[in-house]
Amino acid sequence: QVQLVESGGGLVQAGGSLRLSCAASGRTFTSYAMGWFRQAPGMEREFVGAISMSGTTIYADSVKGRFTITRDNAQNTMSLQMNSLKPEDTAVYHCAADTVFREVWRGSPGYWGQGTQVTVSS
Repeated sequence: QVQLVESGGGLVQAGGSLRLSCAASGRTFTSYAMGWFRQAPGMEREFVGAISMSGTTIYADSVKGRFTITRDNAQNTMSLQMNSLKPEDTAVYHCAADTVFREVWRGSPGYWGQGTQVTVSS
């Protein structure tokens, strides 16, 4: 098993930046592909992006070019750098993990964090 804890959420003005982190504990971090999802009030959960064990990344079209996912295998962490934020980026952001990369970007990872709130004001 792996436990995931997000941090770094907050309130930011439109056009600003924010960096989220996901700390993983438990089994070997390098065995897991990681991802970020978000859920706004009244909306379905949305895929944001994912990173494979080897560092390959994929992103949703809505965040491509603005968001960047990285992982630090020595620190067992994954980060989401969010630039040029828009009010529509407001959501609870969850990190997720699975030993199969496909399961992450398809939206069915086995492990989830509790989430961190990101609010972008206009």
